[in-house]
Amino acid sequence: MPINQAKVKSVLSGDTLILASVNNPAQERTLSLAYVSAPRLKREGDEPFAFHSRDYLRRMTVGKVIQFTILYSVPTGAKRDYGTVYLQTGQSLPDAAAAEGWVKLREDAGRKDESEASKALLEKLELAEASAKASSKGIWASAGGNVESTNEISDPKGFVEQHKDKPIEAIVERVLTGDRMIVRLCLSPKKHVQTMVLIAGIRAPATKRTNPSDGKEQPADPFGPEAHGFVESRLLQRTVQVDILGLSPQGTLVCTVKHPNGSIAEFLLGAGLARCTDFHSTMLGGQMSVLRQAEKQAKDKRIGLFQGLANNMQGASEMDATVARIQTADTIYLREKSGNEKRVSLSSVRQPKPTDTKQAPFQADAKEFLRKKLIGKHVRVTVDGKKAANEGFEERDAVTVKVNNKNVALQLVEAGYVSVIRHRRDDDDRSPAYDELLAAEEAAQKDEKGMWSSKPSAAKTYQDYSESLQKAKIQSSVLQRQKKIPAIVDFVKSGSRFTILIPRENAKLTFVLSGIRAPRSARNANEKSDSFGQEAHDLANRRCLQRDVEIDVEATDKIGAFIGTLYINRENFAKLLLEEGFASVHKYSAEQSEHGGELFAAEEKAKAAKRGIWKDYDPSIEDGVEDLNLNGGTTNGHLDASAHVKKDYRDVVVTHIDPTTAHLKLQLIGPTTSVALTALMAAFAKYHQSPPSSEKSLLNPPKAGDIVAARFSEDREWYRARIRRNDREAKKADAIFIDYGNSETLPWSELRPLSQPQFSLSKLEAQALDAALSFLQFPNNAEYMADAVRFLEQVTGAKQLIASVDSEEKDGTLWITLFDAESEGGEEASVNAEVVAEGAAMVSRKLKGWEKARGKIVEGLKVKEEAAKEERLGMWEYGDLTED
Repeated sequence: MPINQAKVKSVLSGDTLILASVNNPAQERTLSLAYVSAPRLKREGDEPFAFHSRDYLRRMTVGKVIQFTILYSVPTGAKRDYGTVYLQTGQSLPDAAAAEGWVKLREDAGRKDESEASKALLEKLELAEASAKASSKGIWASAGGNVESTNEISDPKGFVEQHKDKPIEAIVERVLTGDRMIVRLCLSPKKHVQTMVLIAGIRAPATKRTNPSDGKEQPADPFGPEAHGFVESRLLQRTVQVDILGLSPQGTLVCTVKHPNGSIAEFLLGAGLARCTDFHSTMLGGQMSVLRQAEKQAKDKRIGLFQGLANNMQGASEMDATVARIQTADTIYLREKSGNEKRVSLSSVRQPKPTDTKQAPFQADAKEFLRKKLIGKHVRVTVDGKKAANEGFEERDAVTVKVNNKNVALQLVEAGYVSVIRHRRDDDDRSPAYDELLAAEEAAQKDEKGMWSSKPSAAKTYQDYSESLQKAKIQSSVLQRQKKIPAIVDFVKSGSRFTILIPRENAKLTFVLSGIRAPRSARNANEKSDSFGQEAHDLANRRCLQRDVEIDVEATDKIGAFIGTLYINRENFAKLLLEEGFASVHKYSAEQSEHGGELFAAEEKAKAAKRGIWKDYDPSIEDGVEDLNLNGGTTNGHLDASAHVKKDYRDVVVTHIDPTTAHLKLQLIGPTTSVALTALMAAFAKYHQSPPSSEKSLLNPPKAGDIVAARFSEDREWYRARIRRNDREAKKADAIFIDYGNSETLPWSELRPLSQPQFSLSKLEAQALDAALSFLQFPNNAEYMADAVRFLEQVTGAKQLIASVDSEEKDGTLWITLFDAESEGGEEASVNAEVVAEGAAMVSRKLKGWEKARGKIVEGLKVKEEAAKEERLGMWEYGDLTED
């Protein structure tokens, strides 16, 4: 009889094998052992010793190359061959199985073949069976043949909890796809569970399958059959070790499956026949990194699923940078060594979602956590990929940022301040520590940290004390008593103006540096910066933005801004601006400051080095002599008459603009004026909270010229006022607020006597000064006048200004040229010039004597007037009204 060769693929029972061709594994045949039978494995219940009988044959033959001869065939249904099997150990079957008692002779064994060889084999088998019976071997044993085998797990979650972290010996009964199989879990010698399991950490392509909904056959995915064959050839009916890790959403066991050479998942990935899946990352922990490394090797070799894979990243690029700004908990600005700033996102993490009512309150906490970790720090940055453009933002790098060799994104996740992004399967632009991030997120959720907490956020709510003058006054009195107050620069408005947060006071305020004047930077694309204004702004951003600083509050201006000193790394920032030539000393306020000496010294240092605004500084020209021609040019020593006029500069704020004349009301800024008024008004407000009953109302009707206390209707606060007119019938009076210049008609009930000496004019004179803009004539037309007043309010409101007093009338009215305190330049940068350039006023047709003497200034204003006429701006929209 011919001898054939094959490889045993599987064993159906103790007497039947599935053989595969050695050269063509897809070619299979079934071979039963001649003359014998074994107990059967059945779904409704195994026959006694069925598992033991099959297991004996499985251990001897599966996966091994054997030789066999066919003795006879039985053509019942599918043709089945019967024969003998010869093992490489020298044993033969069914002889060895009969001798161990795992098979028995068929009743019709003698009728199958009457050849001499068959008769000899039958005699041998009869003797072997008789010996096994006598020794009670195998199926002839009196007990121990039953194994409890179930195909369902009634409580999967409980099963996982019971067997988690306990290796279980199992047999792979069937391979469904490259990542899922039916296994027999041998929980004990007498108890088995057969169930489907998923191989943890991988996703293999699908094999050919039938859609249960419509019965249509779906083709296999690319490399699906290869992945199936790879696993089947190595694991089918092999003894493996199964570690149960958890459950899939569908209730399927998720496990690691190991044969003696190691985890099948690692080998499948290394062959390029599966991809890593993130869903099991937290179950696998550190083992996930081993799987990703195996996947990476397959990608690098471009094998299997990764054939033709484009290499988008030519190796991760690394760089050193400084963190310039924190935008959100997942987005920061980096300053490179070249000085350029770039916006990047932290790889694989997302800030608390603004649309999630539970997460959104933690945005501020998360941003503050990151600010404390990173702002101003030197960091190591690894570019992991790209974050696609979205929501109006350009494409940007996704990076891993490390400070002191610690991954900042991981720290954010551990604290519960960001969530981990679930990437698409083909999205490789992710953090190299992705599995650590997922594990950290799971731990943070379990421990209820950060936004995963059941408690609401305790984020600070800051009160804006600069939104009104009254609030600023109250808070200023509190802050002035403190020194070196810890604060945070939340926003840089210009080189010398900031938005400051004071956490311990829950205070937010606008803060202006005292003692200096910095050039103004453009507020939008349509504006033009003063010379070196943008440079000053940039320096403030680089050194101060989002940094921890200290402040001393010295005063407030009349729009609610706080004036004082800002220290960055214990150094006065105003001094730094001066040293770089990005500011000049404001002489009057610097002389009042305890830091005046160092400010003047810093300015002299910049002048000597000709830095910034002093680049054309000529020390041969005396500082006290100024050429303020409109073109801002130097006179090379030839000064016109206007340049020799001694200038009288005063720091002011405009508190009121007369809507009919465009005349101004000013307040002077200084310790004897604005600071004194702030103190007086704080005491005034406190007094009127509970005045004596005799002073809660006027004893007699008011008369024109009376000085009274009047309650302003907008803020319901009390101020000093003068009665201008009185209406006895209506019991109302027109009151002018003498410290601010505005007026209002009030009922007598809103007036009180001002008899207290501490609030009298002898204690502090009226602070609202009358003023008018020099060289200008405003339109008579009511509409154009209203436009002019609105423009003046726009350019003078909410800011500190410098008034150059050109002349003073006998009644005290000041004729002035106004300048923005943050601007640099001559009269071309004045408010007067802006008003003419806007077409809101014209150069006066009846110049006063002192105005005529300022020839160059008048000529420059006329140039701006002509330009406004040509562009038909403001009052010139219908042409030159003066031509008539």
